[in-house]
Order: sequence, then C-alpha cells, then structure tokens
Amino acid sequence: MSSDDLLSSLEHIAERLDFGEYEAKAYLTILEHGELTASEIAEYTDIPQPRVYDTVRSLSDSGLVELRESRPMKVLAIDPEESFSDYRDSLSTLVGGLSDRYTTPAREAEGVSLVKSRPTMLRYLTDVIESAEYELMLSLTPSLLERHADALADAHENGVAVEILLSPAEAVPDIDSFDALEIATTVRTRRGVTTPIIAIADGEYAMYATREGIQGAEDRYGVIFNRSELGFLLSGFLNTVLWTTSETVIDRPESRGFPRRYGTIRRCVAELTRMEGDYYARIEGRDVETGDYCHVEGEVVDVDSATDWTTASMVVETADGRVEVGGQVAAFEDVEAHEITIERRSGNEE
Repeated sequence: MSSDDLLSSLEHIAERLDFGEYEAKAYLTILEHGELTASEIAEYTDIPQPRVYDTVRSLSDSGLVELRESRPMKVLAIDPEESFSDYRDSLSTLVGGLSDRYTTPAREAEGVSLVKSRPTMLRYLTDVIESAEYELMLSLTPSLLERHADALADAHENGVAVEILLSPAEAVPDIDSFDALEIATTVRTRRGVTTPIIAIADGEYAMYATREGIQGAEDRYGVIFNRSELGFLLSGFLNTVLWTTSETVIDRPESRGFPRRYGTIRRCVAELTRMEGDYYARIEGRDVETGDYCHVEGEVVDVDSATDWTTASMVVETADGRVEVGGQVAAFEDVEAHEITIERRSGNEE
C-alpha cells in the first residue's frame, strides 16, 4: 500500500471507531438486550435522555445498530459478525500494509535504555526470553509466567537452562498446574510483593522492571541492559540477594546434556558440586589484574562456594598450571569468567 492509502485507511478506521463514553455504554447495552427504546437505554445506563438520540444515531451511522423509526423509536442490535465484517477486512489489509512498511529496530551493540511504557517493558521481556541461547534467569510473577509459558517451554526444549524465581510465593499455583517440568530447569519461590521483574539471557542481555510499573502503575519504569557491562549488576543482584532468599520448588539440572554453557558461575559450580566424574572447562573472560581478555581451558580440579552462594569459584588445571576462576568482578581469583563451557569426560555417568 502507498503512504496515502495507509494514511487514508488509518483515518477511516479511526473515524468509524471513534467511540465516546456514551457510544460504548449504549452499544454494549443494546447488544445485551437486543432491542431497546431510547428511554430504556437511558434507564439502563447513565446517559442523559437528551443525549441518547445523538448517541444511537452515531452508532447507526457507523453500521453497528439499526434504528426503527416507530413510536417510540426502537434501536435494534446487529450481529457483530456482520457489523464488524468490513472492519475486519479493512484491518487485515491495513495491518498487511503496515507490516510491509515496518522495519525491525536494531538493538545497539552495547547500551543501557530507560523505558516507561508497560507494553515496551513486556516486549523487551519477551525479547530477552526468546534471545537466550543457553542460559535464562528470571524473576517473575505467576501471571507473567503464564503469559510467557509457551516461549519458556520452547527455550527449555531447545536446551536452554531456565531458572525461574516466582513471587509472591503464596500466589504461585501448584507446580503440576503449569507444567513446571516442561518450562524450567529450576523453579524457586520468594515471599513478599516487592520482588522486581528481572530477565537475563546468557549473562548479557537483561532487563529490570519495577513490579508496579509492569502492572501498569503511573510511576513506572524499566531498564534494559543490552550487552552492557552494567548488566552484571542485575545478575549479581538476582544471584545473591534474591536467589539466596528463596525456596526451591524443583531443581533438575541433570536433565540437560553436555556440553553445557554458563553465563553464571554460581549455577556452574552448583551443578558441578552435585555431579560425580571428571569435567573439562573452557572459560572466556578476562585477567583480574590486567583486565585483558583471556581464554582458559583445562580439567576442573576443584570447586568452592559459600553456603549461601554469595561467592563461587573453580580451579582449572591448564597446560601452564592451575588457574582459579571466579565470576564477574572477581577480585581474589585469577580470572573473571564471562562464559563457561563444561564438557563431560568419557566414562562419566549422567
């Protein structure tokens, strides 16, 4: 469609569906009763009697009701399937034309964005979930879990490790009711209603939103971290403050095969601690002292963590000796890990 045609179609639909408060109330009331007089419409609604006639004639001009010029005048409902058929065709054509014109916004290579629109926050939440290649960490409400259940199931089926923190715990449905085993590797619950909404894909692409904001409150905001080093703040906050104050509902990392990729050393060490056998690690990160990029690989000879998982580390036997690996902003270890790949040596049992 040309620009002029698109503009004309938009204006046409906007003009025909320019419902005011009275039109909306009258239309729904007429649909409910099938046939009403003007005085009955005024009785069933709070539309002033003098405004009823203008209101129903507006609905008639839009093709949504039929007026029978009797005494008294009667207003008849028209089947919405019939009255909205031309709208459906117009909208289908219009959406097709708009889609042809649409250019997907490209995400910047690195950046932090502040958003204040609820639909935009929800769109970014969906985008983060769908972009995960190997690790997805989430702090959600039960309603958001239900909204994104299909996308989470797809991610989980594609081998993404999905960790979900749900709050408030008292509002979380029975596990069997939302097929938790089909959508997550780990599910935990947390008390209270102040836990924020967080999503982190592969330790890189992340979003944070206030619970009030994503529910539509006026004072709302969300922050998007797209390949920004500031994104580790969310990962650290979720892994320490939130994750360590929650309770496990399901936890089955053994369901995933090898090799396994991690963006979070806490999750990597937690899984290694529970598994037997010999494992080989490849770490992409940077030298703690110089800040330079480094690649480390070798046998995993030791893992360590605090009892509350606020710290975690591993020791890798490389060709040049042992290297201690920590998480982002590590200070005591030799290497700060950004991405970890673990391979299982032959002969190990699942």
